Amino acid sequence: MIETYIDAVLVTLKITVISTLLAYIIGIPLGVLLYGTDKSGIFPMAPVNRVVGFIVNIIRSIPFIILLVMTQPVAKLIVGSKIGDNAFIVYLVIAAAPFVARMIESSFREVDRGVIEAAQSMGSNNFQIIMKVLLPEAKPSLIIGGAIAITTILGYTPMTYLIAGGGLGQLAIQYGLYRFESTTMYISSLLLIILVQIMQETLNYIAKVCDKRIRNK
Repeated sequence: MIETYIDAVLVTLKITVISTLLAYIIGIPLGVLLYGTDKSGIFPMAPVNRVVGFIVNIIRSIPFIILLVMTQPVAKLIVGSKIGDNAFIVYLVIAAAPFVARMIESSFREVDRGVIEAAQSMGSNNFQIIMKVLLPEAKPSLIIGGAIAITTILGYTPMTYLIAGGGLGQLAIQYGLYRFESTTMYISSLLLIILVQIMQETLNYIAKVCDKRIRNK
C-alpha cells in the first residue's frame, strides 16, 4: 500500500508542476496584455483589453467541475483523449491560466510607476520595459503568486479524477468514497495538505530571498 501512496504522490506532483508551468506560459502573455493594454498601461489599447479581460473573466467565473465537462472536446482535440493524465493537465491549465493572468496583471501594478517612467525616458521600448523592468521588479510578487497558483491547482486535482486523471485524488475517491476505506481517504488528504504546505513555504522563502526590499533592511 505504501508503494500506492508513493505512486499517487509522484503522479500528483508531476501533473501539478507541468500544469503550473503551462499555465504560466499561457498566463504571462495574457497578464502582460491585460496590464499593458489598460488605459494606464504602457501600450493602451482599450478594445484589446476589454476582449482579453472578458474572456479571462468568463473562464474564471465557471465552476471548475462544470469547466471539466465543458472542455472535454478541447482535451480530445489537443491530446486525443478525454481521460488520462494528459487530459488531466489540459483541464487544469485551462482553469488555471486565466487565474495566473490576473495575478500577473496584479503583480505588474505593484511596480513603482516612477521606475517605468524612468525606463521610458531613457528610450526603452515596451519589450525592454517588460523584460528588464516589470518582470524583475515584480519577481517576489510573481513567486508568491506561483505559490498560490500551484496550491490552487493541487486543490483542483481531486475533482479532476471524476472525469480524467489519477494521483491522490483518485486514491481518495476510489478507496475512500467507493470502497468505504476512510483511512485511505484521510491519508490521501493528509498527503495533499503536506504537499501544499511544502510548496507554499518553499516558494514563500524564495520570494523573500528575491525581494530586494527585505534584503536591504
